[in-house]
Amino acid sequence: MKNIFKYLNTQKQQVIKLQKDLVSIPALSPENGGEGEYRKAKYILSYLKKYNELEIRELHAPDNRVPSKVRPNIAALLKGKDTSTTLWIVSHMDIVPPGDLSLWDTDPYMLHQKGDLLYGRGVEDNHQGIVSSILLVDALIKNSVEPNINLGLLFVSDEETGNKYGVEFLFKNHREMFKDSDVFLIPDFGSKDSSLVEISEKGVLWLKIEVTGKQCHGSTPNEGNNSLVACAAYIMRLRDLYTEFNQEDTLFSPPISTFEPTKKESNVPNINTIPGKDVFYLDCRILPVYSIDGVIEKIKKMGREIEQEYGTKINYEVIHRESSPGTDKNNPYVLKLIDAIKKEYGTNARTMGVGGGTVAVYPRKSGIPAIVWSTLLGCAHLPNEHSSIMNTIRDTKVMARLLLD
Repeated sequence: MKNIFKYLNTQKQQVIKLQKDLVSIPALSPENGGEGEYRKAKYILSYLKKYNELEIRELHAPDNRVPSKVRPNIAALLKGKDTSTTLWIVSHMDIVPPGDLSLWDTDPYMLHQKGDLLYGRGVEDNHQGIVSSILLVDALIKNSVEPNINLGLLFVSDEETGNKYGVEFLFKNHREMFKDSDVFLIPDFGSKDSSLVEISEKGVLWLKIEVTGKQCHGSTPNEGNNSLVACAAYIMRLRDLYTEFNQEDTLFSPPISTFEPTKKESNVPNINTIPGKDVFYLDCRILPVYSIDGVIEKIKKMGREIEQEYGTKINYEVIHRESSPGTDKNNPYVLKLIDAIKKEYGTNARTMGVGGGTVAVYPRKSGIPAIVWSTLLGCAHLPNEHSSIMNTIRDTKVMARLLLD
């Protein structure tokens, strides 16, 4: 461990170089107007292939929307003393667009350094995880240190737009890669003081709800059926979901299930027409104690009451749903991580749950424990995104402790 830490303390310039190279290769999904992650994957592959000690697999998901026709995923395995367990560290290669360039102080695709901070699109989300992963392999191999268990690195596509071509693809098509005795660490969520260790997610349900009445002229409402009125009444009725599903779990913040109407599609373009169709969306974050099917049934029951009361027709479309069991807070690697954070950062880390949306859901659904943790400044997706060089190195030390302590 001493040699590993001594080596990592010399790697500031390597962090800067890796971040500079990664920032200069935009990896945007086709949904975000990009060509995918292929060029960034080639860069990472060229770096990893210099190590004969690594077993490398390229696991590409077909996607005809991008020039390469594939969305790349890379798995690199370094064997340890005990090969029955692998610590998989998962980082994603894709980024989000920079947004309004006038809000950036520097070119988002050219790395800018200011003291310990590195600025550029992707430096936190998720280059910091990529760089820590690479530094860990460098440190182990260059110092001829054999980890206690296998180290597996996954560099995946499509995290920002749904995971269909990334982690979800791997678990659907290459589940044999992963053993039930493995553990996943996902450095893609965290706090400035390193104190948050995510072990559970709320279930996520996104519903599209279409309320249909009858369009007519604004001066003769008796000849139609105002869908907006029924829609508004339904939205207010749905507030009762907070009462129906009111249990609390202090693992999460907020500690309750949430049910919020969000997007509203346009109905009629002019003021003097009564609308005959209104469409809105509901974002539900559901505590694990409740089933998503149970929530859907209650929503539809309320909808039937609105149909009867207002004479409208309501249709539903599930846009997205996802749920998984949590990771046991007493899992040995959760406890080891908390201990490693204490040793490196002096922080008393705590386990917590989030509202959903991490890739941890896929291993957890397959019965493999997954932990989401990193030391982040909290500027992902923002203009002037930045990350800390020292946090990147110190996070690598925490990862090393999971393999060597």
